[in-house]
Amino acid sequence: MTAPVVLVMAKVPIPGLVKTRLAATEGPVRAARLATAALLDTLDVCEVAFGLGRCHLSLGGDLALLDDALLAARLRAWTIHPQRGSDLGDRIANAHRDVHAVSGTPVVQIGMDTPQASSRDLDAIARLVSVDRPVLGLADDGGWWVLASGEPAHVNGLEQVPMSTPGTGRATWNLLQARARTVGVAPMMRDVDEAVDAEHVAALAPATRFASAWRAGRVS
Repeated sequence: MTAPVVLVMAKVPIPGLVKTRLAATEGPVRAARLATAALLDTLDVCEVAFGLGRCHLSLGGDLALLDDALLAARLRAWTIHPQRGSDLGDRIANAHRDVHAVSGTPVVQIGMDTPQASSRDLDAIARLVSVDRPVLGLADDGGWWVLASGEPAHVNGLEQVPMSTPGTGRATWNLLQARARTVGVAPMMRDVDEAVDAEHVAALAPATRFASAWRAGRVS
């Protein structure tokens, strides 16, 4: 089997357009800074685990609006695929198909909400996924943080799975079980959606850019 590639689903971190639940308590500017830090952490570990040439980005939003030269340069170094689809499930499924079409290899897909994920985590998932075995890593809020598809058919029907609900993880698991003989299991992780999640993740991974950004804005 040809080595898998990585796919990151991300939004351009513009204040007011990203991390809206976190912005409710932290403000839109700080929320966007935290999103930027989390995305940079994600780019870092993906490049270590896969190598820059095997890194793909499904990007939502206008990169020209990004007021961060470092992040803009990092994003442009990846293979960028515009997001397409009417809702999140549709966009995720299409992103998998787009990357399968150009790579011909299994696809390990994550988002920008788990800056604590390590290159070792991703490498283990890349070793587990195959054309016969997709891999899913659940999030502790009932969703999921990583989905590795061994072939495009593994994500068929993902458009019908309601996203961002407490039942998303279970519904996605059931879908994958219907598509493959076995489904690999990745470790559970915590998504950063709200301030309590940010505090937990920053403590769990204190050396990350995200943790530094979180600490920088806290009042002692």
